[in-house]
Amino acid sequence: MISFQNRHQMEHFSFSCKAYGQMTGRFPMLAKNPRPKSKSESPMKPLRPLFKRARRSPAPQAGHVVFVGAGPGAADLLTVRATDALKSAEVILYDRLISSDVLALAPRHALQIDVGKTAFGPSTPQAEINDLIVNHAREGARVIRLKSGDSTVFGRLDEEIEACDAAGIAWSIVPGITAASAAVATIGQSLTRRGRNASVRLLTGHDTRGFADHDWAALARPGEVAAIYMGKSSARFIRGRLMMHGASGATPVSLVENASRPDQRVIATTLADLSESLDAAALKGPVLTLFGLSPRAAQRPAHPTTHPVQSKEIA
Repeated sequence: MISFQNRHQMEHFSFSCKAYGQMTGRFPMLAKNPRPKSKSESPMKPLRPLFKRARRSPAPQAGHVVFVGAGPGAADLLTVRATDALKSAEVILYDRLISSDVLALAPRHALQIDVGKTAFGPSTPQAEINDLIVNHAREGARVIRLKSGDSTVFGRLDEEIEACDAAGIAWSIVPGITAASAAVATIGQSLTRRGRNASVRLLTGHDTRGFADHDWAALARPGEVAAIYMGKSSARFIRGRLMMHGASGATPVSLVENASRPDQRVIATTLADLSESLDAAALKGPVLTLFGLSPRAAQRPAHPTTHPVQSKEIA
């Protein structure tokens, strides 16, 4: 008798049998093009390793959750560890910004669930995401929580870890390349520079409720640099706060849409023209706002999907 630890193992076993049958023709009910087998050859012999792996204790065992940073979008910017984690996945809960190229690295039998969020649009409630993570892990699955960029930066990671801890589920974190790193590389700059700024701020413009307590006066000083995530809708507010605290309207600002992807765009503007530049560009994808930095003219592309900055807008 064959028993399975969880339904994900059962589905994987079923998928493997079907794929084997279709490929070899040894199971007419599964194969598209059955082929005859020799009398001396046992049709079950190639499947014996699968049966051995399937013989497990029927008692369910808790699974494991891996929080994986998928990077800014390009599949070749995933870390080796992130790729290995994806290849071992049984269940993948992924965000809206995860590219199809990244998801294609997962096994065909892995269950993929879209739990994305859209600003001012359809979104999966965080409580529902937490329940999905915990419930699948409780069934014994290896769950990959796939987040764009780095899951430790504005990824609501703590809430999901706390849900795992409360349920007694083991977890681990695989860091990824955050959007700020990809965006600043796109414009040929660095987030810090000796003699200019010894610190850099990472801000989220998605929720401005906490902005009142932010040290705007410090950020408004000449030479300061900030990477603002999800800042399209709050651009006017951010500009007003900075200029109210003394920031020059001529301070350079770079807007990077779809950083690292083939359809990336860069808009070079100033703090005074920030809102108008956003409106004119009609950016639809995710945008990283780099305050205090302007694109540097590149001599040659550093990567096939990285375009040299030659004008106010590149695509």
